[in-house]
Amino acid sequence: MDTITLAEVSGNVATIGYGLAVIGPGIGLGILIGKTIEGIARQPEVAGQLRTTMFIGIGFVEVLGLLGLITGFLFT
Repeated sequence: MDTITLAEVSGNVATIGYGLAVIGPGIGLGILIGKTIEGIARQPEVAGQLRTTMFIGIGFVEVLGLLGLITGFLFT
């Protein structure tokens, strides 16, 4: 019977932790896009400006999600 070392267990726990870290940006994207749609519905004349700001925000949130995902692959 093989014994499980502490390094193997911490690696598995880290993988789960980094996977859970990607949930935050997913929730952030949902809120960001939902609020942008709400703003466009309230004031259609600023749709272009809101859309541009939304895409910049999406870029930042996606970078956070990708960093969490890549960190999980690098350190496990």
